[in-house]
Amino acid sequence: MVVLGIETSCDETGVAIIRDDRTVLSHMLLSQIKDHTVFGGVVPEIAARSHLTHLDTLIKAALEQAHVKFEDLDGVAATAGPGLIGGVMVGLMEAKAIALVHDLPFVGVNHLEAHLLSPRLMKDIAFPYLVLLVSGGHTQLLVAEDIGQYRLLATTRDDAVGECFDKAAKILGLPYPGGPNLERAALQCKDLAAAQKKFPFGIPLEHAPEIEFSFSGLKTSVRNTADRVIKDGQIHQEDLSGIAASFQSTLAKTMSLQTRKAMKLFTATYKTPTPALIVCGGVAANATIRQELEQISAAQGFSFLAPPLEYCTDNGAMVAWAGLELLKAGKTSPLNIPARPRWPLETLKDQAAA
Repeated sequence: MVVLGIETSCDETGVAIIRDDRTVLSHMLLSQIKDHTVFGGVVPEIAARSHLTHLDTLIKAALEQAHVKFEDLDGVAATAGPGLIGGVMVGLMEAKAIALVHDLPFVGVNHLEAHLLSPRLMKDIAFPYLVLLVSGGHTQLLVAEDIGQYRLLATTRDDAVGECFDKAAKILGLPYPGGPNLERAALQCKDLAAAQKKFPFGIPLEHAPEIEFSFSGLKTSVRNTADRVIKDGQIHQEDLSGIAASFQSTLAKTMSLQTRKAMKLFTATYKTPTPALIVCGGVAANATIRQELEQISAAQGFSFLAPPLEYCTDNGAMVAWAGLELLKAGKTSPLNIPARPRWPLETLKDQAAA
């Protein structure tokens, strides 16, 4: 089975073609970072126009790289939400047109489900497994029980961890995209222990019994810390790297604390002999967070898996793979499926039952 996947939910235009033996026949990704840098963040209208301008070219290139034609495909998948509605509509309508013209099965993929299933493109991971989804818009702990069946264990009270990274970077005067640039700044810190002592940040909800995230207070702490050291709009390089390293370490420990709670709940509820923790989403590319989660996974008897860095951010490969898994499970979408700015994962089970 060969499936074409299209991703246009935010500021990356992604197209990929994947075979069911996990072979990525082609993988095209066009980043819009330069288009949005001057604004310090993603502008939805600019993102949608860029998708519209470049999508046809990427699809043609993906077909050529994979050495396939439309008639060789067994299905077409596209992100149907959640995401920036203008961009979602561009990719969704393109995929519907291809499916209609070439009489192909069509799947409107939930963007979050694509992230959750993406590690299965690398390895045959058995259900159920524990998932930490960390991105600019989401911070969730879930159990992937089966295709289309996800149990939400915890989410954030306020901001997502990726948004927290980006806002902290902006406070410190780092350019867009904030998360990767903050990580680079943290790497310049020569003494993490000294930085943590000079710029201490508390772990949000450290003593709360429930599994839950919160990041708004941590952003405020970064703002207050920056106000103490930034003079005339300037910050000393050593202070910048120290704040970045201490802040990043606190976020990693926050992820570790709440994930450890979720692991205990998972093992008490699901009697699987091989428990696994899957970390996915754009923030899964952060090396410090990966290392922290690998350590607690080993300590709690969980195997750890995260997608390769190229598949952590939004991409067409994860959409193609999700579409392939859904098609193999006998699940297709009608051509009138709407584009959705919001589409909670936990509603997928109810929709399937209906």
